[in-house]
Amino acid sequence: MSFINRELSWLEFNQRVLDQGNRESLPLLERLKFLAITASNLDEFFQVRVGGLHLMRMSGSHKRGISGLTPSQQLTAVRARAKAMIEDQYNLLNKELLPALQDEGLHLLDRSAISPSQHEALASRFHDSIFPLLTPLAYDEDTSMASLPAMRIILACQLESLSENSTRTVFIPLPDGISRFIQLPTSDVAGSTPHQNVILTEDLISAFSGELFPDEKVIATMPFRITRNGDIAVQEEDAIDLAGEMEEVLAARKTSNTVRLELPAKGPSRLKSFVREITGAGSSEIYAVDGPLALTDFMSLAFSPGYDHLRDEPWQPQPSPDIDPGESIFDTLADHDVLLNHPYESFEPVLRFVEEAADDPATIAIKQVLYRTASDSRIIDALIKAANNGKQVTVLIELKARFDEARNLMRADELQRAGVQIVYGVKGLKTHAKICLVIRNEDGQLKRYTHLGTGNYNESTARLYTDISYLTSRPAYGADASLFFNAVTGRSKLTRFSKLVPAPTHMKPRLLELIAAEGKRAKNGEPAFITAKVNSLQDEEIIKALYQASKDGVTIKLNIRGICCLKTATGSRGRKEANNIEVVSVIDRYLEHARIFSFHHGGNPLLFISSADWMTRNLDKRVELMIPIEDKTCRKRLLTILESAFKDNCNSYQILEDGTSRRIIKKKGQKRFRMQEQLQNQARKSAKARAHQRSTTFDPHTPAE
Repeated sequence: MSFINRELSWLEFNQRVLDQGNRESLPLLERLKFLAITASNLDEFFQVRVGGLHLMRMSGSHKRGISGLTPSQQLTAVRARAKAMIEDQYNLLNKELLPALQDEGLHLLDRSAISPSQHEALASRFHDSIFPLLTPLAYDEDTSMASLPAMRIILACQLESLSENSTRTVFIPLPDGISRFIQLPTSDVAGSTPHQNVILTEDLISAFSGELFPDEKVIATMPFRITRNGDIAVQEEDAIDLAGEMEEVLAARKTSNTVRLELPAKGPSRLKSFVREITGAGSSEIYAVDGPLALTDFMSLAFSPGYDHLRDEPWQPQPSPDIDPGESIFDTLADHDVLLNHPYESFEPVLRFVEEAADDPATIAIKQVLYRTASDSRIIDALIKAANNGKQVTVLIELKARFDEARNLMRADELQRAGVQIVYGVKGLKTHAKICLVIRNEDGQLKRYTHLGTGNYNESTARLYTDISYLTSRPAYGADASLFFNAVTGRSKLTRFSKLVPAPTHMKPRLLELIAAEGKRAKNGEPAFITAKVNSLQDEEIIKALYQASKDGVTIKLNIRGICCLKTATGSRGRKEANNIEVVSVIDRYLEHARIFSFHHGGNPLLFISSADWMTRNLDKRVELMIPIEDKTCRKRLLTILESAFKDNCNSYQILEDGTSRRIIKKKGQKRFRMQEQLQNQARKSAKARAHQRSTTFDPHTPAE
């Protein structure tokens, strides 16, 4: 086959993340964080991707994807690969991380290791902080267990009556909002002086579960966790009220079919069989694990206080050298364009862009697309303030942002109550474009200022994801931004803009055109290059175009964080048409999220940033934007960022012909280059140089005329 399976490619990406956890050169708690990230990734993968495959199989579909596999074949392959990965996760936890943590004084204790004084302290903690929150769920033959909560640890308790010869099973879901790890006193642990002892909350509840059932004896307990299908689609054709429809989707997820049942490998066989039966999990949905469930919760343990020596030195976002903190952001943009490289450079200018507009007497209107926002969002606060200040505020808030639907519903309601004009996305499509337009009245003339980017308006993830922001007052970009908002809020068509390239109407044709143009140059004997950084490459037409360009002689360099369905030519079974294609992936401290494309174009490169990956869902089923970068200074910076993505010899992987990865090792005599570290150091250096320049430049105040 000419293509790697999408789901298996994603699992290989997650394996690269897990590989970071296996690196002994990394600080211990950073390794634990990477383990937790892989678990969180798997949770979403099972909910969405495996859930979708389950639906296809249940519908009787035998349709083969571009890799040639049917839904059933994909599920079989995914199960085998996921089981191997889960085994790797627990080997890492049990054989390396937990023993190393113990050596550092951080002990995860089993119930059997609790001392009498610790038991007394835990009893007090249980009665005061946990017992009031517990809600046991009884089971009998007439009771439906479809309401058992998904993605939460549930303690199954087998009870024996003290007065009758009978047994029953009760379920205790772990309450929301409590820590997964309970700290214990450490003074009386023989032979050691640990800094911290912890016990799992489910072990604590299990130890004291008998107190919930005074007339019965607890004869066995077992934790388990259900993953339900989260791939529930919005029936937009029938939805008069999209907000109401989304609430129905959220409700449906709570009772959808089981796609994964996690059980302890050594749990009581009777309870295992019972839980399998009532959850409706078949043998293919069972995942037995050798250790604690829900490894994603170990992220909180990684942030335990007092262990800074086991973490990376923090990298602080730097101020942009192109922005004067004492000058209005609009005065700055009237003078020159600004390109920001997050999180190395602070997200603060983007926040200032909206916050200053909210207070600015000259601002008439603000228009913005919101896909995912922070839980405590300054952007939302600024938009509400702008509306309260009499500005015309229009916000397209995407209700179909998966797993953020509830938050977005709440945000939309807040904004609407403040008088903001709300649009709930575009019918039949997700709106994923990152764009904000501010319109000001300057001396009787309307002037437009535009922010365009690759990442969400989320100040939390802006410190964790690498993204590009572009701020400009160029009239052509502002005019296109107005046309864009007119289209998405006024139900008109996304026409061809003068600068911006929208999906789903024009982006894929433009990309195919650009790829083919490089191929034509190569066949004519001219230099031809394509360099791109994307999160995922899956679209069949784009991949075929890249194969053809490679055959034509185009040199293609791809930096792909996650899914790569293109089959490389790295081995004997590689694709010959991919001989000129290099594919690498960088996995480091930050999540690589920026999309940057460069086409050589006869020596005058066409350079773009985009909200869209090269996936069918982005190019054909979402409202996205591809933004040309034409400012000379911004172009130079962007090319430097893009080129650095292919120099990394510390945290980079080569994608092989079968979709697996091989770490790129620094060659003997080769200079060490870690992309994210280099970009952070460059941001520090630029900020320091600019601060020095400002401190040594005298700008006298002059009397007003």
